[in-house]
Order: sequence, then C-alpha cells, then structure tokens
Amino acid sequence: MFNQRALTYLNEVIRRGSLRRAAAHLNVDASAVSRQLKALEEELDTQLCERHGRGMRATAAGQLLVHHFHAQRASEEAVLSQLMALQSLTKGEVRIAVGEGFIADLIAAPLGTFMSAFSGINVEIRMAGVNEAMSLLKDREVDIALLYAPPVDPQLFCHVETRQPLDVIVPPNHPLSDLNRPVTLHDLKEWPLALMDNPFGMRQMVNMVAHQERIHLEARLHTNSVSVLKNFVRSGIGVTFMPELTVADEIERGEIFTLPMQYPVMNGTRAQIVSLKGQELPVASITCIDHLHKGMRFFSADAPRLLQ
Repeated sequence: MFNQRALTYLNEVIRRGSLRRAAAHLNVDASAVSRQLKALEEELDTQLCERHGRGMRATAAGQLLVHHFHAQRASEEAVLSQLMALQSLTKGEVRIAVGEGFIADLIAAPLGTFMSAFSGINVEIRMAGVNEAMSLLKDREVDIALLYAPPVDPQLFCHVETRQPLDVIVPPNHPLSDLNRPVTLHDLKEWPLALMDNPFGMRQMVNMVAHQERIHLEARLHTNSVSVLKNFVRSGIGVTFMPELTVADEIERGEIFTLPMQYPVMNGTRAQIVSLKGQELPVASITCIDHLHKGMRFFSADAPRLLQ
C-alpha cells in the first residue's frame, strides 16, 4: 500500500512543476514535501522526479505513480457516488468544460431542469476552447467536456456525438446569399472576415480546410469570443464561421443567416460529449450526460438543416 500523503505530494509537485509551488498549494513546508518524496523514492528504490530547467518533472516511474493516484481517486469517488445512489442520496458535483458556442443551448433549459431535478448536485462550468477543455479532462480538473470539432484523441471516450456542420454566417441581404450554391473560401476573400483564435475547434477546422485548398485567409478580426463574432456579423461589418445552433436565436430573429460551405469536412463537423477514457465517472456525471443528451439541441440530434 502506497503512502497516500506521499502520492498527494508527488502529484502536486508534478502538476505545479516545483517543490515550492506544490508546498504553497498544499499549505505545508517545502521540506515536508521533500521528505515525503525522498521516503517514497527510497521505499521503491527508484527516482520519481528530476530537475528540469528551474522546476521539476516526473520520471517514467513518477508518471506511472501519478496515473495510479488519479485512477485510485476516481475509482473511490465513483464507488462513493454509487453508494449514495443506492441510499437514494442526491448529493454530488459535476464539473464540465464547455465551449462558448454551446452556452446558449445549455442555459436555455437543460442546465436549469437538471439542477431542479437534482437539487443536491452542484455544477461547476469552466469556459474553454477545445484544446484547453481536453487538457482539463486529462488533468482531471473536470469530469466531462462538451467539444466542437475536436481532434481524434485516444485518451478520450465519446459518450454522445452529433453532426453539426461549420457554416459561414452572414448578415441579412448579404451578396453571398445570392450565390445559390455552397460557399467556397475563395468567395470569402472579398469580405471582411472574423476568426476565432487558434485554440478553438472552429478555427482549427477552418485552418485545416484553408491548408488543403492552399488559400490564405486574411482575417480583419481575431477573438476568443463567440459573442464578439456574432456581433461582428449582426452589425454588418463582415462574415465568420459558426455552427447553425450557436446562432439559432439570431436566425429566428432574422439577424443572421447561415450558408453551407462546399467542403465535406466542414459539413461533417462533430459535436461531442466526452470524458477521460478509463475513468470511472460518478453517478452525478453519468446522469448529467444523459440529461444533456436528451435536453440540448446540439446533442439530441444532428443540425436542423440536415434533418429537413
């Protein structure tokens, strides 16, 4: 049986990158952290950390122990959650990483109905682009993530997947609406273009297609905000890319129009609810996934225009 305090200290040293930062986070003396790690290394007769630049990083053995530590904690949390469920208790927590493009759909009803139905379950929502959301899962800082256009990652498990094409969105009466055919990237070169920053799934999808088509897209506006992109288009300044459901309210009000792109990869863009593969999810998280699957338009069916 490993010393749990030593494993906790090791995990924080690796996570924070130094003994001092780990000690500060744990609110203990750095010497106490050092003694625990040294004792664990002597017990196992192997080095667990090594100096790297001004900090510390895990050796292969250290990484193996930290993985064991996370798996052990996740398993214990899952068992406790299942025991509570057997006792008809309604306490728990769900930590979710969410891209901004999902927020309107999430807040519209599913989150409220979930919190009303399970009043003892607290929800923590972290706003994050696709890259950051995947990192939060791997660092076990969230339980589930809602991803748009994620890259394939063997460390993640997909619970729900729908097809949500990445369209070009334009203001009313825009000349692109008169093309009567799918839009190409060449068509967009005449108009002011806004793009999300690189860590976001929408931007990564656009970059991939632009690279395949050997087209350089000159954006007039770069941002990390979906709201900024919507207002950029709604005000008539220019055009951008977005899935239909992210602008569903604006479409209904006649403020924004979506136009399909020519490229199969953009029309096949996926939205997913994922968790870390191999991690036992608490009952609260499993229940939340089921609720979001049924209640969110993004995850209950493919994009509306694909169902017409």
